[in-house]
Amino acid sequence: MTSLAATSRSGNLTIDELGALVSAKEIDTVIIAFTDMQGRLVGKRASARLFMEELAEHGAECCNYLLAVDVEMNTVDGYKISSWEKGYGDMAMMPDLDTLRVIPWLPGTALVMADLTWLDEKPVDPSPREILKKQIARLAERGLVPFVGTELEFIVFDDTYRSAWAKNYTGLTPATDYNIDYALLASTRMEPLLRDIRNGMDGAGMYCEGVKGECNLGQQEIAFRYAPALATCDNHSIYKNGAKEIADQHGKSLTFMAKFNEREGNSCHIHLSVRGVDGSPVMAGDGPYGFSKLMEHWLAGLIKTTRELSLFFAPNINSYKRYVEGSFAPTAIAWGLDNRTCALRVVGHGQSLRVENRVPGGDVNQYLAVAALIAGGLYGIENELELEPLFEGNAYGSDAPRVPTSLRDAAALFATSEVALEAFGADVVEHYLNNARIEQQAYDAAITDWERVRGFERF
Repeated sequence: MTSLAATSRSGNLTIDELGALVSAKEIDTVIIAFTDMQGRLVGKRASARLFMEELAEHGAECCNYLLAVDVEMNTVDGYKISSWEKGYGDMAMMPDLDTLRVIPWLPGTALVMADLTWLDEKPVDPSPREILKKQIARLAERGLVPFVGTELEFIVFDDTYRSAWAKNYTGLTPATDYNIDYALLASTRMEPLLRDIRNGMDGAGMYCEGVKGECNLGQQEIAFRYAPALATCDNHSIYKNGAKEIADQHGKSLTFMAKFNEREGNSCHIHLSVRGVDGSPVMAGDGPYGFSKLMEHWLAGLIKTTRELSLFFAPNINSYKRYVEGSFAPTAIAWGLDNRTCALRVVGHGQSLRVENRVPGGDVNQYLAVAALIAGGLYGIENELELEPLFEGNAYGSDAPRVPTSLRDAAALFATSEVALEAFGADVVEHYLNNARIEQQAYDAAITDWERVRGFERF
């Protein structure tokens, strides 16, 4: 008989294995989840028996406003798919059974990622997972398969989430007192939490490679082995949500904000390579630096499109505060060989040859970012763009094009991008432009502590 002990290391389950665990009363709850516009894992908990009897095949309903709200979950105007006038109806969460897995940090619980469809079974086009799937399909038409690794950084605090909320997220105590980049001693203080996160993710079917300290106080990065693009993005959502849940269980909190304070921000470097359907290393070749022509065109496409697709790499007001010269966050859109001052860092060789995009921060919606990378690379291939010369030296001081410095600027570039329109379609472009407008309007209307400190007495 299947047991949790037998499956906890591999994590992933077949529907028959889940059925055996349900019958043995080892699993009683199945979470049906998807990633929303803001990159959050949302969904519902279902009785495991009901999931086996009905929901695995027919899905579960949820309100379509989940793709048409702001960060505070407020309903907002301007979305074509969902509004008061349309009655805020349902869409269906259709389980992708290839993603079914145990969630070790939640007793008796399994989770499955879902695709969103309308009740007539047509896909919900603005769904982040659907957007990525369409770009993967475009690659498949060329006999290409994308492999992705995402590197998420986060900052740990000794405060609980509820106490941090009560303090308005000010005066928090970071888990270390100084720069701990690669440091083992101070990082050991967090090891009970970090170990539980690593083992929890291994038990949920991920290949955890390791953890290292980063530059900010209490900052860490847990890395996972690369996988096919959709699997990596699914895992990213489960890990990000799960790390917060595990921190909460430890009486701590952690944040993936792109820029929590004036020190180093949280990045999410994205490594992406493409291979042939037979696994052949199509990016490697006999050209300069060991590149194939496909690799040259791909990289040229990324350089050409990064500015106009930045809305999918940096989706929030706070995202743009991370781009500071000399901070290891990129400002110059240039490419270099193992050069961390460039937005596009080429590493590896042969089958491992890949491009690391250093633009996204920890707040990124990874489905959208990977979709944008594929769209940019395909644009380079389809138009046979020539690769500009390798950049050597300090790109921060170069005259290369710059990453946009605000959400307002990124949205304006996205609005006029022919690449975005062609790759994603007019409805998707307008949907995410509306999201940016809502965020920008909320920020423009806010009165900040910075303003009060400078102006209460002195103005």
